[in-house]
Amino acid sequence: MKPDEPAADGPAHDGPSAHDGAATGALRATRTARTPGATDLASIGRALDHGAAVVLPNPAPLTHVVAGTDPQAVNMAKGRPADQPVALWAHHPDTLTALGPVLDLDPAGLALVGRLLADELLTLLVPLRPAVRLPGWLAPASKDGWALLFGARWAPLRQLLDRTPVLYVSSANRTGRPPAATPAEAVAMFAPATPVLDTADLPDTADLPDTADLPDRLTGHRAAPTGSAPVRRATTTLRLHPDGRLALHRHGAQDHPYPDAAAYLARLRAVLPEASVQAPVQDARRAGTAD
Repeated sequence: MKPDEPAADGPAHDGPSAHDGAATGALRATRTARTPGATDLASIGRALDHGAAVVLPNPAPLTHVVAGTDPQAVNMAKGRPADQPVALWAHHPDTLTALGPVLDLDPAGLALVGRLLADELLTLLVPLRPAVRLPGWLAPASKDGWALLFGARWAPLRQLLDRTPVLYVSSANRTGRPPAATPAEAVAMFAPATPVLDTADLPDTADLPDTADLPDRLTGHRAAPTGSAPVRRATTTLRLHPDGRLALHRHGAQDHPYPDAAAYLARLRAVLPEASVQAPVQDARRAGTAD
């Protein structure tokens, strides 16, 4: 696929990526107990192949998401209008390469997008170039000159993600309710109509790097006492402006430990010196519920 041409089937993806190590997450080497009503990995893959929406886990401190190859299926699983915009799950660098020509960002801005998605596991609103024809697979995640991207690539989900390079995603909640933090909560909210992946069926992670400190690294604070599970929330959403400025759009897991948006953005500036920040925007919302 040429990067400046619309893609019927989405960007090409060639095997594992550098994303894999950054978001391996807080799943330990030991298997978790099975969740009644949850679905095995193979069945989740078949559901995606048939265009159905499914509920998938994220590494702590993030909550579950509803994902699918059909954006309308994602919306209907959440009980909201079928044509409502969703996020594009940009889980592979090839997706960002394909997006480059339509995003109103310079090379430094594009590199910052990659770091914010892969390293910080944020959700991003990114600017679109005016009067540029969008790839068909980006349209469901675009509105009013902005595209919404989610980028976590958790290694236990790599097998599933690699077979579905174009996915659309939204928080795993019915509109107005908090997103599901556990498989049991997701089953109660979505199953059986929307299958929920049983985390006990994820591949063995004994050979993965120990990243139990991921919640602390993402937030810059100790998320929970040693030995206890961190509180899970939907991702923080930032807006990246064409000139490289970052602004908070919606509060979430990553900025929750900070007293205000400015303090969190200052933390990002410290760990990502290439990022500039501005005062929080007026549309920033607390993440007690998610869209």
